[in-house]
Amino acid sequence: MLHVGILGAGHIAGTMAKTLGAMEGACAWAVASRDKERAEAFARTYGVERAYGSYEEMLDDPKIDLVYVATPHSHHLEHGKLCLEHGKPVLCEKAFTANAAQARELIACAKAHKLLITEAIWTRYMPSRKIIDAIVSSGELGEITALTANLGYPMTHKERLVRPELAGGALLDVGVYPLNFVSMVLGNEVEEINSVCVRHSTGVDGQETIVLRYPGGVLATLHASMYAATEQYGILYGTKGYLIAYNINNIDRLAVFTPDRKLVREMKVPQQITGYEYEVLACQHALEIGALECAEMPHSETIRLMEWMDALRAQWGVRYPFEEPAAGGVLKFS
Repeated sequence: MLHVGILGAGHIAGTMAKTLGAMEGACAWAVASRDKERAEAFARTYGVERAYGSYEEMLDDPKIDLVYVATPHSHHLEHGKLCLEHGKPVLCEKAFTANAAQARELIACAKAHKLLITEAIWTRYMPSRKIIDAIVSSGELGEITALTANLGYPMTHKERLVRPELAGGALLDVGVYPLNFVSMVLGNEVEEINSVCVRHSTGVDGQETIVLRYPGGVLATLHASMYAATEQYGILYGTKGYLIAYNINNIDRLAVFTPDRKLVREMKVPQQITGYEYEVLACQHALEIGALECAEMPHSETIRLMEWMDALRAQWGVRYPFEEPAAGGVLKFS
């Protein structure tokens, strides 16, 4: 049984607790919040065994095998290092950190302690990823010439998303999903990234459109927003047809079409608890074999995606107050 400690007691932590409560080989053993009453209320709601009023106290619990970090992006470096320094492997919620420099520092810390750390970008671990890979590699769509993906929700009412000091904005919260989608399908050998951003009144990015150019003239057009809901499609365009992935941050259905828009077939993904179980299972497997990273989301991929987001923020002039001026440095492309 994998005993998981949950660091943070917000909404996303609740989803993880619910997931763990329905799994056979893992459980939500403990939760920690800076507010003991909040931790206790969380534990009662989700059936968590122990509640702690400090992160340090939870991390001293010898029963914990893995810590799920579910605090704001701005605190992932601090809280991730705290876990590692207490000898605990880490599953850190996306975005992994606020920038690439922090990601490198956190991964270096994990390697120094010889402990597992991985990013909880759940789409990387889901069965839908393998289904899409199989369709693309089969040649059914022909040569992929373009990709589009978008994700948007009305979220400006959420305080953490509009506060620069919490690394708020659309990019790290929802933009990370279209970026991961294109990375999984087309890879990371990008020749050029261009973008347009609309900044929120607080200075964070409110919505953006991003265009990535790949070798051979392949283009990916992405959109992310915290102003309005989108249909959340990921679409691959090939010379023999196209594929639509519905709901790209938790794909529930895939459909293949001919070039003249006739449906070839539709596929549903396997039933799931919430979808978070796949990243927990990946961590469990990595711990069993003594790996320091998960194959589904290697450290190199996490760093590359953070570099992309740094480059985008540099284009927009968006910098978080806690960053050094060079933190959002420009990524060089061939």
